[in-house]
Amino acid sequence: MENKENGNVSKGLSFLLNNVKILGINRVGTNGKDSENYKEIGSIIDHTLLKPDATESDIKRVCEEALIYGFASVCVNPYWTKLVSRLLRNSSAKTCTVIGFPLGANVPDVKAFETRNAIINGAEEVDMVINIGALKSEQYDKVKADIEGVVKASGPLVKVKVILETSYLTDEEKIKASVLAMEAGADFVKTSTGFGPAGATARDVALMRKVVDGYLGVKAAGGIHSYEEAVEMIEAGATRIGASASIEIVRKQG
Repeated sequence: MENKENGNVSKGLSFLLNNVKILGINRVGTNGKDSENYKEIGSIIDHTLLKPDATESDIKRVCEEALIYGFASVCVNPYWTKLVSRLLRNSSAKTCTVIGFPLGANVPDVKAFETRNAIINGAEEVDMVINIGALKSEQYDKVKADIEGVVKASGPLVKVKVILETSYLTDEEKIKASVLAMEAGADFVKTSTGFGPAGATARDVALMRKVVDGYLGVKAAGGIHSYEEAVEMIEAGATRIGASASIEIVRKQG
């Protein structure tokens, strides 16, 4: 099985894991060398703004923050994809949007269309929600086909993260969903939308990592508000963090 994720630990993740104790004791500042520390930590964070009432000014602000703090991407609702792509042009921050969000109950053709449209508008990463009801109904072929449609529409250069919405699933269903994401050719499995009854847990991250280790990345998202929580997820196996409290995380203020 070929996977677009290169399997190497990112520079930012390596930095964070090798410096947890130092960074946990010393609060870093905003200038000089410490500013580079922010960018190392931020390089595994998807800076996220998915609130339904987010304004154009809000979107511009999070893009500016991504450039300052070196975040991996800015993740927004599809309407804002073109604006984010323009604002992040020629930077290391990727443009990320969501597909079938937040319920995952769109028909596959709609998810595939959303993906193609997002790429036309500049998306470089897409976070899709699985069909949760189909998974719980044991319609595994349909769940896999749903993911495959997004993967095919994304092409070889756009990363696909598959949101399981773990708070609705049993452990067996989390395992099955992770396997289906691997078989469908995705790049990451992701815990949560942030709109479900609960968000990421270290236990779920560890379970997902055990299933996909060596094949996919694991994104922890939903309810991560502090540096300490982010570190807990990374130590459990997360290779990407999704958060709206990104600045608080990198500045250890959460």
